[in-house]
Formats: sequence, C-alpha cells, structure tokens
Amino acid sequence: MIARSRQVALVLTFVLAAGAACQAREHRPPEPGRPAPSAAERRGFTLVASGDVLPHSSIIERARYDAGGTGYDFRPMLSGIRSVVAPADVALCHMETVYGADGDYTGYPLFRSPPEVAHGLAATGYDGCSTASNHSLDDGVAGIRRTLDALDRAGVRHAGSARSEREARTATVLRAGAARLTHLAYTYDTNGIPLPPDSPWAVNLVDEARIVADARAARRAGADVVVVSLHWGTEWQEAPDGQQTGLARSLTASQTGGRPDIDLILGTHAHVPQAYEKVNGTWVIYGMGDQIAGAMTNHEGLQDPRGNQSTVGRFTFAPPARPGGRWEVTRAEFVPQLFDVDAGRVVNLNRALEQGAEVHAVRDRIRDVVLSRGAAQDGLVMGK
Repeated sequence: MIARSRQVALVLTFVLAAGAACQAREHRPPEPGRPAPSAAERRGFTLVASGDVLPHSSIIERARYDAGGTGYDFRPMLSGIRSVVAPADVALCHMETVYGADGDYTGYPLFRSPPEVAHGLAATGYDGCSTASNHSLDDGVAGIRRTLDALDRAGVRHAGSARSEREARTATVLRAGAARLTHLAYTYDTNGIPLPPDSPWAVNLVDEARIVADARAARRAGADVVVVSLHWGTEWQEAPDGQQTGLARSLTASQTGGRPDIDLILGTHAHVPQAYEKVNGTWVIYGMGDQIAGAMTNHEGLQDPRGNQSTVGRFTFAPPARPGGRWEVTRAEFVPQLFDVDAGRVVNLNRALEQGAEVHAVRDRIRDVVLSRGAAQDGLVMGK
C-alpha cells in the first residue's frame, strides 16, 4: 500500500501523465453480415482483462469529489491503467455491482453504484464487462436493467446478466481484430438471493454442462475465440480452491472435432490476486483480484491490503495455421496493479516503480502469487 506522501505524489504524477498521454481507441462493435476476412486481411489481436470493479461507499465519495461535487466521475480513478487497456484490440472488465438511480447509491452489503461507472469504463477503453456476480441481484431485476441500460449508453458490451429471456439467449459478440470473439459469463451464486420466479434467466449461474453447451453454440454461430468469465472461488484465498481447479480442468478438456470449446478463462471474486495457469493447453486466470474497491476487511475482521491488489491479463492471439483451427495465444502477460485507497487511483505498479514509487514488495508479492502454479514455464511474463 502506498501510504507516505512522497509515494502518493509520485504515483499521482504517474497516473496523470499516463492518462494524458493515451488517446481513446475507437470502439468497434460487431458487424452483422460482414463477410469473413480474406487470408491477407487476417491478423492477430491482443485481449486485455481485469478484475472486480467494486465501488464501496468510499469509492462513490471519491468519484463525487473527482466530479467537483456535482455528479460522479470515475475516469480519474481508472486513468492510471488506461495506457494498458486502451491499446488492446478488445478489453474486458468485471462489473461486480449493479447501478442505482436518482442518487440512491450504496456500498456494502447491498451495492447500488452510480451509473457513471459505465462512462468511466468506456473512457478507459473497455469494450465489454462480465456482469454475473454474487451481487447481481442486490437490487433485483431493476438493478440489472439499470446496469445494462447504462453500459449500453456508454457503448460497453456486457455478458452474464439479462433484461429479457431473449437477451439471455443471445451471445455477446465482439470484434477482436479480424476475429469474432464471444464473451460468456457466469457466477457461483447470488448471495442466497433466489433468481426471480418470473425471470430465472436474469443471471447466469455456474453449471459445467451449460457452459460447455453455450461455448459450443457460440462456436457453431461463428465464434473464432470463446472467452469465459467465471465469478468463483473462495474469498481471501490466494490458492485456487477445488471447485476452481476441477472446473478449469473439465472446461479446458472439452473439445469438439479436436478443437477446444473454450479459449480463455477469466476468474474473479476472491478479492485477492490468484495464479495464472495453462490447463490442457488453455490459459486460466483463477482470480484477477479487485481493480477498484475501498479499504477491504477480511474474514478475520482485519484490514487486508491484498483486497486492493490485482492483475491485468494481456494475451496476444494469432490466427490459425489452417482454416477451422484454433486461434493460439502466442504471448501471455500479466500487469500487477494496486488501488491506492489514499489517492483514490488505480496504479500500474511497474510504471509506478519507473517513477520512483517504493512499491517493490507489493509488486513482487503479486508476481509470486501469479506464478505459483508454474505459469512462467509455459511462457507467462510480467508486462508494463
């Protein structure tokens, strides 16, 4: 955690410089009916993914301060990671909470976040977010509707929750360079809040058979790459639990015609960074950690700085060598980051180190967790 004033000043200098230097990327939605690109047009793409956006009351207050006391502005909060997110061909986040209305915004335990979060995500360069989490039903189906409406207005795609049965049955498709990418998302639970009897499709729950069926349906519909976001695992536990490792093995082993049904798994929920691992030839991030959250208290009632540490995953995909083959990950990277609760900013730790901030211990601890299951031997490297 960056606590001393010199460190905060250095980090803020870095954040503001990074935000000013990076230009917004054009958002390219899917193009229905677009003919398949020729061999000459085909190229690889880079995908970036990050962890939980979890606005506690302190985060909401900070966004109001950054807006000058009128409205809410989440752009400054995220500006320090924009130089990583915006250049990617496709960038995915995890929107853990739902949005409130008319100033009725709350933090834990039942979250209702300002809809201005969506604009902040779009301005940072995110193309889509997973929205299936244990907080998806904190404000019922009305909260889901407001959240997805706001994301739509901001031009940010979403997967994992729905406003109608038809929407729930429609896959989220994004253009990633020359590839057609389908994003699927599921959560282990909704904190015991039952799915509404008249809207059982409102939130996707983790079910192995359904995930495989959805991935295969996406492939039949023309998906070149299938990415699955899973809200899973045990809170505050750095090692993936048995559910995570077991489901990762079975999902990555699923194939159709010798081609894996799923190309990448992105994990959220644990509040702490977890390992990356290549399982059956497919990259799995068990948990990226919280990208935005207030000061976090663990199960022992102690403030735990790990709850404000996370990673961004960055994967470079190359087109298949033969028609119908798999898009392969040719470069896998992770970028360690921190949410500085004192400054109210997301910090790219490697860039902060270049600016002189004393964050070696935090960066190195995250690196050790990420590499704890042998990912370095499969080519995972730390990026900036």
